[in-house]
Amino acid sequence: MLSCYEDILSLTKELVRTESIVNTEGEQVLAEQLYNMIKAWPYFRHHPEQVICAPTVHDTSKRSNVLACVQGTKTESPRTVILMGHFDTVGIDDFGSLKNKAFQPDKLMQALRNETLPPIVKEQLESGEWLFGRGVLDMKSGVASNLYLLRYYAEHPEELAGNLVLIAECDEEDSSHGILSALRNLKEWREKYGFEYIAAINSDFVSSRSEGDETRYVYKGTVGKLLPSFFITGAETHVGACFEGLDPNFIASELTRQIAYNPELCDEAHGEIPAPPVSLKQMDLKPSYTVQTALAAYVYYNFLIYSWSPKDVLKKLKEQAKIAFDNALRLFAERYKAYCKRSGEPYKEIPWTSRVYTYEEMNDMLKNEWGDKYIHHMTAYKEQLLSDTSLDSRMYAARVVEEAWKWMKDKSPAIIVFYSSLYSPRVELTDKTENERNLSAALARAIEYVQPYYPYPIRIRHFFPFISDMSFVALSDDEESIRYEAANNPAFGQKYTVDYKAIRELNVPVINVGPYGYDAHKKYERAEMKFSFEIVPNITNYIIRYLLN
Repeated sequence: MLSCYEDILSLTKELVRTESIVNTEGEQVLAEQLYNMIKAWPYFRHHPEQVICAPTVHDTSKRSNVLACVQGTKTESPRTVILMGHFDTVGIDDFGSLKNKAFQPDKLMQALRNETLPPIVKEQLESGEWLFGRGVLDMKSGVASNLYLLRYYAEHPEELAGNLVLIAECDEEDSSHGILSALRNLKEWREKYGFEYIAAINSDFVSSRSEGDETRYVYKGTVGKLLPSFFITGAETHVGACFEGLDPNFIASELTRQIAYNPELCDEAHGEIPAPPVSLKQMDLKPSYTVQTALAAYVYYNFLIYSWSPKDVLKKLKEQAKIAFDNALRLFAERYKAYCKRSGEPYKEIPWTSRVYTYEEMNDMLKNEWGDKYIHHMTAYKEQLLSDTSLDSRMYAARVVEEAWKWMKDKSPAIIVFYSSLYSPRVELTDKTENERNLSAALARAIEYVQPYYPYPIRIRHFFPFISDMSFVALSDDEESIRYEAANNPAFGQKYTVDYKAIRELNVPVINVGPYGYDAHKKYERAEMKFSFEIVPNITNYIIRYLLN
């Protein structure tokens, strides 16, 4: 076992002291500090070209990743293991009056002792076994573990039979510009040094899966995340004659009732099931108050996947939208009839039927109807829309769909299903390749090795349950699935881009071995120090040695 606890504790506090909140200048400040730290080590003074501070690409923010590599001398080999970890954090507004101490763990913990705390938080604070502060868990202690191992092998290259690459990424918390940009650097190093990337080890945080669960988990592969979105059109009417029109908010509400928290929409693989979809936004698109119902509404949902593809999800949700639309029209008719019975007003058969299209279906339909006139208009409209920096990818996509809808000849109520945000692909370790089998074996043996040194059980699960940069170093989706996602996302290639070809070329099996704790993204964010500063680096080190030696 490496005696690394104190070194990683010190490194963690050093990293935490720099406020590297995502989308702030602090990201670049910490990147430069990391670069200067690494290049000052003796190994990198002799090999300065093996550490770089690499600016992101396709990114309006000025920020950088830090990459460094050590080439082992024990045996000359192209085999290379990648250590990954992001150094940006979420904000600190939740710290309230303690914001000025959020990045100073010792001062923060002293201040917390004077506050009324939840019992478990108070117990862990007083135990002296936990470190508190923004970023200590998510995930600067993981980056510190990787830095320690990089430095160890920089000092002992004779123990390394192969190569080690470290990537410290910016912008994981927002749009993963960091890892997406680092793909080109990995490709350059593969060509320059002849690296053969055989495994990647991410060091994002892990936590208990339920109350009372004392197991520490490591993960093979990661969950995928999609943002299925729905543009819903109605039939506008004055509120005094509400049954003469159809409120799109009424349809949207039925859609949310059909989709949100629906266990039938939970994927399953290897006996594991992710959380069901849940609404992240539901709104109409009226620009201001009027006494007319809205023309359109917009909703989107978080959707996690283990084995389904973007094509599978859109197909399932198109079916759900049809069910919801039918239910909404049936309920509308029932209430209209009941109103007419009470009021004495004559009942008229409702003129609408359910219509649901994917964005690609509508877009193809409009291209066939209007040809170049439509295509040129939408191209110009998208370019103009990009100048509005207030629009994120979600609202950008909604505005594109709204503009395309104006070209529809039949404007009776309909639902358009599409994607509106970055797709974080699922990654599954199937053990079908030699590299995957070797990584699975290395992980299992590493846990056997460290378990006697740690009192709580350490277990392997298949899918890291949170969104992470692991999604962008391998692809489990086929080409058609990726094409389908891009074709149904109006923001793809405009508000963001993903080089799926580069990911597929890298295609390195990836696992997560990271710090353990609670309340990431919250005021009481904390990491259990023994597991995070001692067990994690030793598991990772065992895997490196097993794979390379």
